[in-house]
Amino acid sequence: MMSDQVKFDDLDRRLVAALQVSPRASWGEIARALAEQERTVARRLQRLISSHAVRVTAIHDDLRCGLGSPVHVQVRVDPGATDRVGEALAARQDTRGVFAVTGTADIWCELVATSKDQLHDILTAEIPCTVGVRDTCAHAVLRTFITVAEWHAPYLSDEEIAALARATVASVPTPPERATLTPIEQKVASLLVTNSRASYTDLAAALEVSVPTARRWVTSLLERRLLHLRAEVSPALLGLPVQAQLCLVVRPTELERVGIALARHPGVRYCAATAGTYDLVVEVSVAHEGELYGFITNTIGGLSDQIDVEATLITRAYKRGHLKTCRPAPEESE
Repeated sequence: MMSDQVKFDDLDRRLVAALQVSPRASWGEIARALAEQERTVARRLQRLISSHAVRVTAIHDDLRCGLGSPVHVQVRVDPGATDRVGEALAARQDTRGVFAVTGTADIWCELVATSKDQLHDILTAEIPCTVGVRDTCAHAVLRTFITVAEWHAPYLSDEEIAALARATVASVPTPPERATLTPIEQKVASLLVTNSRASYTDLAAALEVSVPTARRWVTSLLERRLLHLRAEVSPALLGLPVQAQLCLVVRPTELERVGIALARHPGVRYCAATAGTYDLVVEVSVAHEGELYGFITNTIGGLSDQIDVEATLITRAYKRGHLKTCRPAPEESE
């Protein structure tokens, strides 16, 4: 379970951004890239990881691995039922993220369905039968332009990012659209989901193979983009408290261009083309409402005059990156 209650200062945010760029980088590599003392880097990041404010994990690329299809589901609930339904959806094994939002829907969740039959059951029986749910609207992912695992907080220079990139495994020029994980690859992936900073020595011991073999298996998964390493943290702790889900209707001829352009924006954590009411689903994290307004009017508005946008604010996270979040303790009255 993740904690959103630890306070970050500016250096903490830069260090976490570095960890997001290169989750397996050593403390020394991060220190050299950011021109900080290795002891300081290790002390601060270990504190944030041990407090669960930062979780270093990994997520499968479900579409490429054939593990299922991501689907975004908007849920309307009975008055007063938002927290109860949000926590019920967060308890499901198939949900990756669950958020309370403003707008016509009350809850936004992302889940992974292993088959069309399972998706049918989820949308027609399982979620509608959850106490408090009134109705749903689903949007199936067709193509992902950027995942949250590929995003990092915008506090690093291009030179710092380039230095950290040298400590990461680069993907092959044309990763496969589909690939079936072997049993051993599934085991490697499971170990990295638990702790993507596990050393090759520890991985080799758990897999009962040599260190070079463990390194080769990890490298293969990352090169083919079947697994994404991820430093998960609440955007609010990174100084980006305004989080929004944007739904875009885009002309088919413009869809690829717009998706690629938005994925390059430093505030965009997630962007995917979907089948449903909307053509693109975009998650944005920025410092204040004025910045979100500028993103909508200037960034999106500057791409095409043929885009309709529906914006909703995220007011609470129940689950983020497969990890349930801690609810803030209520303040005691004096």
